[in-house]
Parts: sequence; C-alpha cells; structure tokens
Amino acid sequence: MAETVTQVSAVEGWFTTDAREPRLIGARCPRCTTIVFPPRDGACPNPDCDSDTLERTELSRRGRIWSYTENRYAPPPPYVAADPFEPYALAAVELDDEGIVVLGRVVQGVHALDLRVGMPMQLELDTLHRDDEHAYVSYVWVPVTEATA
Repeated sequence: MAETVTQVSAVEGWFTTDAREPRLIGARCPRCTTIVFPPRDGACPNPDCDSDTLERTELSRRGRIWSYTENRYAPPPPYVAADPFEPYALAAVELDDEGIVVLGRVVQGVHALDLRVGMPMQLELDTLHRDDEHAYVSYVWVPVTEATA
C-alpha cells in the first residue's frame, strides 16, 4: 500500500497553495498603496508615507523577466539540495499589475540559456524537496507559452 505524502508550503505565508491559480502574497500600504514582497508587518517602506500598517494582498501571477541567471552551486542549509546537485535558473520577474520585481526559481528543465529579458512568465507551484511524510512546495516561474496563456 502506498503511503500518503502531505503537500505543505516550503515557506509559509509567501504564496497560496491553490494548484490551479497559485498567487504570491505580498503586503500593501492602505494609505499610499506601496506593495512589498515577501509579506511583512510593520510600517510602510515608502519614505514619503507615515503609515504604520501593511495589509496582506494577493499579487498577480504573470510578469516579464527583468533579469536572470543560473545557480551552479548548492545553497547552504536550511536549503535542501538534490543529491547530486543540479543547476537551476533563477529569474527576477517584474509583475504585470504591481510593477515590483520578484526573484524566484525557474521550473526544472528550463535553463538560463532558454530565457531572455522581457520573456513572459507565469507563477506555478513545484515540489522543492520531499521527505517520508511531506512534499514541500514552492512557487516557480514558468515561461508563458500558448498552452499556459
């Protein structure tokens, strides 16, 4: 009999876990509408605003590559790297609706040589690592194709 593995968020509170329409979760200032990611509590980061609160808000799923690179070394713990380690692409994506830039891993199988500045990307969920009981998921950037459009 196969054991049941529970899917859990690798970083709690940074994204929704709806597999059909995952969204990043940011924070928005109710006074000046400044948006930050990852979400946080406290004062607005805009130096021209004196608001002392930020409210959680879902962010758009789509954007365009602002910059990208390929990571060729295993990050230190607590990151759990595959053994053997496999390089992966990272993309800084400017969100279409909010205009902020969010850094994230690119889906496995897409490398830096496959990417270009301005390329449309969409947020999806992917398994970061597993143990005997859990599949730890995180957000990844996926190139927008006709199939994902």
